[in-house]
Amino acid sequence: QVQLVESGGGLVQVGDSLRLSCSASGLTARILDMGWFRQAPGKEREFVAAISVSGGTTDYANSAQGRFTISRDNAKATMYLQMDSLKAEDTAVYYCVASSYGLGSLRRLREDYSGQGTQVTVSS
Repeated sequence: QVQLVESGGGLVQVGDSLRLSCSASGLTARILDMGWFRQAPGKEREFVAAISVSGGTTDYANSAQGRFTISRDNAKATMYLQMDSLKAEDTAVYYCVASSYGLGSLRRLREDYSGQGTQVTVSS
């Protein structure tokens, strides 16, 4: 069983930066593609970014491209999301997710595992 625990959320101002972390545990955590989803109040869950097992391939939603950077450290079983130039519309609960169905499955919001989420609030 894989467990995912997010950290690093908080309240920031427009234009600030924030780094989210996701600590993964379990025998198979290091061999799964991983990513981030988010869900804002009253809105559908949406894909933010994903990263392959090796870290060599990444994928971003248009809203995250150029502002967010996803990375992972398999030795530490940890994934990160560096968020820069934050906007009010980035306010949401961010979920760490992992999938055994391939990187593309995460873009289609199909995951095997999900964390409990961490709140990011960007105040204007």
